[in-house]
Amino acid sequence: MTRNQGNLDRALRIIVGLGLLSLIYIGPQTMWGLLGIVPLVTGVLGYCPAYGLLGMNTCAMKS
Repeated sequence: MTRNQGNLDRALRIIVGLGLLSLIYIGPQTMWGLLGIVPLVTGVLGYCPAYGLLGMNTCAMKS
């Protein structure tokens, strides 16, 4: 698994993931908040399987 997410992409995924997970404890307190695990894990790992399938890469290109 090579990294296919840039720093901004990773940071946004982690923030969104934590925000969704907080819905389990705050607000409507529904299990839909568990969907936050997906962006959180992909953000921490720096790899998105959907990006891999589509051939996308948001990492900065090194010259």
